[in-house]
Amino acid sequence: MKDIYEFLKDLKNEKRLKECQLLIVNDDKQAQVASDIVSFLGFTPFVLSDFRANFGDDLLSFSEELQDITRSLNGFYNYKKQNKILISPVRTISYPMPKDKCFDNFEISFADTINVEELKSKLYNWGYYFVDIVTSEAEASIRGDIIDICPLGSEFGYRVSLFDDEVESIRKFDIEDQKSFKEEIETFTISPAFLALDESTYEQINEQVQSVSSDAFIQDIHSLGFWYLNDLGEYLPQNMSSFITQEALEELDEAYVFEEKRLNKDKFLATPQIYKARDYQEIAPANVKEFISFHEGKKINIISSSEAKVKSFDLELTDEKINYIYEPYILNLVGDDEVIISLNKEIKKRRKKKIKLVIDELQMNDFVVHEKHGIGQYKGIEPVTVMGAKRDFVIVMYAGDDKLLIPVENIDTVDRYVADGSSYAVVDKLGKGSFAKLKEKVKDKLFAIANDIIKMAAARELVNGIKINTDKQVLQDFQTHAGFDYTKDQSRSVREIFSDLSGGRVMDRLLSGDVGFGKTEVAMNALLATVLDDKQALFICPTTLLATQHYHGMQKRFDEYGITMAKLDGKTSAKEKTSIKNGLADGSIKLVIGTHSLLSVKTNDLALVVIDEEHKFGVKQKEKLKALRDDVHIFSMSATPIPRTLNLALSKLKGMSSLLTPPSERLGVRTYVKEYNDKLIKEIVLREKRRGGQLFYVHNNIASIDAKKSDLEEIIPNIKIEVIHSKIKPADAEKLLDRFENKEFDILLATSIVESGLHLPNANSIIIDGADRFGIADLHQLRGRVGRSDKEGFCYYVVEDKKKITDDAVKRLVALESNSYLGSGTALAHQDLEIRGGGNIVGEAQSGHIKQIGYGLYLKMLEDALATLSGDTKEENKTVDIKLAISAFISEDYIVEDRVRLELYRRLSKCSDKEAVYVIEEEMEDRFGKPDLPTSQFLELIMIKILGLQKGIKTISSYEMNITFTKSDDTKESIKSPSKDDDDIIATTLRYLRK
Repeated sequence: MKDIYEFLKDLKNEKRLKECQLLIVNDDKQAQVASDIVSFLGFTPFVLSDFRANFGDDLLSFSEELQDITRSLNGFYNYKKQNKILISPVRTISYPMPKDKCFDNFEISFADTINVEELKSKLYNWGYYFVDIVTSEAEASIRGDIIDICPLGSEFGYRVSLFDDEVESIRKFDIEDQKSFKEEIETFTISPAFLALDESTYEQINEQVQSVSSDAFIQDIHSLGFWYLNDLGEYLPQNMSSFITQEALEELDEAYVFEEKRLNKDKFLATPQIYKARDYQEIAPANVKEFISFHEGKKINIISSSEAKVKSFDLELTDEKINYIYEPYILNLVGDDEVIISLNKEIKKRRKKKIKLVIDELQMNDFVVHEKHGIGQYKGIEPVTVMGAKRDFVIVMYAGDDKLLIPVENIDTVDRYVADGSSYAVVDKLGKGSFAKLKEKVKDKLFAIANDIIKMAAARELVNGIKINTDKQVLQDFQTHAGFDYTKDQSRSVREIFSDLSGGRVMDRLLSGDVGFGKTEVAMNALLATVLDDKQALFICPTTLLATQHYHGMQKRFDEYGITMAKLDGKTSAKEKTSIKNGLADGSIKLVIGTHSLLSVKTNDLALVVIDEEHKFGVKQKEKLKALRDDVHIFSMSATPIPRTLNLALSKLKGMSSLLTPPSERLGVRTYVKEYNDKLIKEIVLREKRRGGQLFYVHNNIASIDAKKSDLEEIIPNIKIEVIHSKIKPADAEKLLDRFENKEFDILLATSIVESGLHLPNANSIIIDGADRFGIADLHQLRGRVGRSDKEGFCYYVVEDKKKITDDAVKRLVALESNSYLGSGTALAHQDLEIRGGGNIVGEAQSGHIKQIGYGLYLKMLEDALATLSGDTKEENKTVDIKLAISAFISEDYIVEDRVRLELYRRLSKCSDKEAVYVIEEEMEDRFGKPDLPTSQFLELIMIKILGLQKGIKTISSYEMNITFTKSDDTKESIKSPSKDDDDIIATTLRYLRK
């Protein structure tokens, strides 16, 4: 830091700015420091990402770094002022970087004339992906006279509406919900997503990429193009005046070997200047105010992100001796004539989050559940012509090749079949009536469960809760000194818990959030508040391993508060157990972390029980904990996302909090898709071993797992491997995990049993064998086993033969390879994630019933049962059978992509009022242009359905000009249309329903 600062300050004072165009640093962290210094001194920084790939690597998993490099170089070369400095980690510029001529920008402005084919070709050559729906930067979609583009580096998409070939309007749109902003804009700029290539250069690079030998899953310009820039690339230190830090030099000397295709080391070092600071020292003042008082007479610079932060350090905003700089920089130096102190905390850079993946909710051959006919298999949407009118129908196949045609306006009667992660189901027989009987049985059972839940909640409502004082400065200080900033979700959840604890009612709150998103930190606030109020608290975990992890973590955090705490689990000796139980009984021990051993303890003044991984505990265990004392506060935590329908139902009975944002220090997991070979496996294992880590190897077949162990031992001699799967006794499995955590062996060879609940920070590589046979949610969950510390995790999805796997599997794997951002689980497959532990949330795992009727229908029925028993009776879900002889469907001419049409059919079928239809119609017009005739008529058909439901009509049919309405009591009424034309039939029907 001091070397860079002093060197650049001297250049600035002597006006020799051209003597440093390039700063060579060690890594991303030092690049951020350098960027802060450059900005502080009034220069403009352009920062390249730390690009740590090896020549020939598949670059899909480095797409974020490459996009950052493209964006920064484009900005640098197109910035025309002299005060610019390019900052690069040493590994990045050891490869040729694209030349100035590879970068360009162009604008699209109001009233421009656009040749759509030329625009499409240009975007393609510039590295943009063409997609159905634009959900991330560097993507484009062209749909008739609507063009959606999200330029590289933009948070928003831009929606261009054409009138013929002229730009009629430009508006930004939200790439998460696809809605345009109301304000039109005049112009926007598009920069290259890879490089600004012309067609011939693009083809030349692509041909070379396809001809080389590579293990890249897909060989194209996106995965390998950077390696073959040829005369488009240059080694930057040779052509720019540069400065290299001491740390970057050490990286070269100690850890870095210049391989083939990298710049020769001697040549590399011939250009950069090396500088040692003489006048400045780095500082880390413990007491800022006191430190300033020791340096009177010097220029004092205080950097802070806000005035509030300045006040928190007890500094006077009006002090004229201090120069306040309100910026996010972190810079702490003292020199002969000045002091620079930053009040800002370091926030580790994390890989940016892409918005989301759009994964089809229903795919061909998925099992589905119809609420009346049971489990069938989805076979797509097909147009059917009835009485000369064309309509779309959902096709579901049942036993004996029976086919059910469901009008798309009633697609809401079908749900994807999910049951404890099962991908296979037994289809029902149409018209047999057995499914209706099965539903009645399940309904009776659900009423019993719902009744228990409501009784339990009502009983707790009558008890006065223990009031805990949460309004203490020490609790604020605990959060401030956590060593990281709380996410908004964490801060909100702590407020909600504190409100419960101090409110006088018994708390029963559930906190859900992905693993590593900071649930334990939230719980520690509640534990600390309880113990500091001289009450007792218990923290219960499902396993000894988790109990040990939490105990050590809390010891560190609570050390300064003098809290008497202990750990009680299966490993605790008999003597220690007696001592701890006595301490709880007489009140001398305030906090105990443990397992099921805590179920039978007696306490002196228990106020709070925290249950970790609560979905792992059965109802009897949880009730036993609540029985420890009637007025005890219960705070449960679960890594299982709460199903949306159940969340709504239970939120009336218990508090719900959720963490959806990852902590800033967590990194995404670098993901690769590879074809299996022994050399690859050996390389992955040895690479992880070299950095002192361990690995998971997932082989999801118990019958052949021992043979796989022998194979691995043959490929990598002297490697220690142990096997774990569901047939191993729980006690033995726990011992095995303890040994793994203690680094007694290198590879844990496992079935998919490891996909949740394990926190082993030293295991940071995972190999998933036969990845094409897993669902997208399972693959994402397995990937979540690694990268759980501040070390980068590596995930390898391995397939036997990439030529033999299905197109869907390829799409799934490549999507995961390019989207490894934190918190992407919900986007990847929300429904699959919901299933994990869902049964236990309501008290007992009804896996048999869930399997018979599917998870979605099970939750709907439970919600209905809870609503009925709570006095909030819901009307039975009714449908209107519409048999009008009109052509009404979302046409393929209007929306080409089947999955987008399916999504809109599903959303429209769920509309319960006309306002909801108008909102979707407005969105459709915004995204796809004005609806064509059949699409407009389908929207009117949905309106007919809604009005029919409100009027208690069950069938609407037409023959020639006659329209007949059958009510729920089977009475009929007929009216006549002026003609049998579609528009007259629709207008007449709507007129009748609106009167």
